[in-house]
Amino acid sequence: MLRRMTLLATHLLTLAAGFALGVYALPILTAPPGPDKAALQATHAAAVFKGRFDRNLKGSDVVHWGEGDVRILPDMIAHEGRLAPGPDYKLYLAPEFVDTKEGFLKVKEKSARVGDVKTFDGFLVPVPAGGDGGEYSPVGGWCAAFSQFISAAKYR
Repeated sequence: MLRRMTLLATHLLTLAAGFALGVYALPILTAPPGPDKAALQATHAAAVFKGRFDRNLKGSDVVHWGEGDVRILPDMIAHEGRLAPGPDYKLYLAPEFVDTKEGFLKVKEKSARVGDVKTFDGFLVPVPAGGDGGEYSPVGGWCAAFSQFISAAKYR
């Protein structure tokens, strides 16, 4: 009886670990290639605002982080750097700078969701029609699947 319980427990644990690994790995395996260097370089001249994702923010951790330059253009947000890979990343413009999950949850309702981030080695995310980065001051990444703060950048 003890052997059966042990086998059941180990099999369930292995199944759960495999599922969790799959949820984490699938976005990495299916991610489209990031924008090429020329496309990112082209955003330098057109940038209205500039900021930086910092890997060492209070709310970032070993599996949820971002680093690199962020540029706000009239019709797009560009990131030249790296993000920790993960599922279901969303990009937001927020009314105030936050650097933790708790801080983001407080301003999420007042924030504007720009779009999905599907690449982890830089990104170009179009700003929806009617969106205006000038109304906000920070930009932030959020993992919607696990309600995790990724990173944020002040740009004004």
